[in-house]
Amino acid sequence: MQNDFIVVDAHEDLAWNMFTFGRDYTQTVAVTRSLEASNDTPTLNGDTLLGWDAYQNGRVAVVFASLFASPTRRKEGDWDKQNYADGDEAYRLYREQADAYHRLFEQHPEKFTLIQTKEDLLTHIGRWERGDRADTIPVGLVILMEGAECVREPDELTEWWQTGVRIIGPAWSGTRYCGGTGEPGPLTKEGYRLLDGMAEVGFTLDLSHMDEEAVMQSLGHYPGRIIATHANAKALIKDTASNRFLSDRVLQGLLERNGIIGIVPYNRFLNWDWKPGKPRDMVSLDDVIAHIDYVCQMAGDALHVGIGSDADGGFGLQSVPAGMDSIADLQKLAPLLEEKGYSEEDIKAVLGGNWIGLLEDTLPETG
Repeated sequence: MQNDFIVVDAHEDLAWNMFTFGRDYTQTVAVTRSLEASNDTPTLNGDTLLGWDAYQNGRVAVVFASLFASPTRRKEGDWDKQNYADGDEAYRLYREQADAYHRLFEQHPEKFTLIQTKEDLLTHIGRWERGDRADTIPVGLVILMEGAECVREPDELTEWWQTGVRIIGPAWSGTRYCGGTGEPGPLTKEGYRLLDGMAEVGFTLDLSHMDEEAVMQSLGHYPGRIIATHANAKALIKDTASNRFLSDRVLQGLLERNGIIGIVPYNRFLNWDWKPGKPRDMVSLDDVIAHIDYVCQMAGDALHVGIGSDADGGFGLQSVPAGMDSIADLQKLAPLLEEKGYSEEDIKAVLGGNWIGLLEDTLPETG
């Protein structure tokens, strides 16, 4: 069995880290960690899991890169400057992050490239498939909007599409569109209007962070593709009342809609008994496999699950399973899946193929 599958990571908060901590993802993991060793970034966000070398060594060909800021009521401290009081402030912050991605593509085309169309995707994946293992190939970024307060009116959705956004998650915490993590609630009238506008333009809907009531309404209402880029199975997280996880009825609803679920290798989302400061080895990569397998067993196949690492999204090295030093170590899931009886085709699908297939189905043919 090959040991270097193409990997797609369905959620990384790159822009938020670039603005909040000044991280430069054209650098290696080691360089970033060395630069941050003398400041408080590792305490606030953990040691980085991301860097140019890790993408290459782990064959991480595509990343869903988020636009994200939090409402001021959820501000974590003076260091947390990516937050907004209203839709106008959210719009400004999200536009600045989108512009930062475009500068990255312009200044470092050898390292990062924007994927907006099916043609972009197929050309990009072809390079990764044909490239010699010693080659360096750009990482393709698909822009994902996490929390939609920046969309002040549905008419603005076309503008966001033109910036490269292809996936929208209406919530992080609660928004005027629906309930979210820690702030329950259904879709609002504005939420239904947002979904209708998204469908008209052609966005994929990301249910991650949406409250379950809003999720179930969306599953029944939204005609386009529906996914959960970074959310784990609630059934495997014992003794939690959090609405951050996906119940069996949500998972079943996603499967019935041909959805894909991205599993998060964050210790707290794998073992509720683990808390920051506890030993990493309380959790292992086998716990990640358990969440993957749970979805596969429910689906009856390996076609509806992938990875959504959420790497550097509020946690880092100190908070991921033992055996994982960077995003490159997602490749270590392959032999563990093989041991569990998954075929090479299954593993290819889980590590990247399912997300690639989604993009082939949902991206416009050309620009």
